[in-house]
Amino acid sequence: MSLPQQPARAIDLGDLTGSLGFLLRLAQIEAFEMFYEGLEDARIKPGEFTVIYVIQRNPGIRQGILAERLSIKRAHMTKLIRRFEVQKVVARHVPDDDRRAVELTLTPTGEALVARHTDAVLAQAGRESDRLAPDEARQLIALLRKFTGLEETP
Repeated sequence: MSLPQQPARAIDLGDLTGSLGFLLRLAQIEAFEMFYEGLEDARIKPGEFTVIYVIQRNPGIRQGILAERLSIKRAHMTKLIRRFEVQKVVARHVPDDDRRAVELTLTPTGEALVARHTDAVLAQAGRESDRLAPDEARQLIALLRKFTGLEETP
């Protein structure tokens, strides 16, 4: 005879609920689910949008620096950039002064992709804190910026 199953939210997680890493992972999953709900027609993943958005804001950024800043393994970044290049979203340029480096810019297709989705992505980002009071959301963002080493920006 099997025992009745309890709802997932009722499972005892013990001391894991005091682990910053565990809580950040659950929060990331929640944020991604919200992203997909709000942008289900976008056909773009949060990480993919982040990469092209940052390239758009930093034209000519070196691929290695971008990978380092976004904490993406170089091999994964290389695969992603190759796919973006095939899709005509990103253009790669090897500078004359450093043949090992790769500089990235968006193509007109990439610029259009960022323009088409930025408002929806940023609106969705604003909804991520709907479960918090405005002062709680500001405090959480400030603490996460501190934890991740990001500068405080307005």
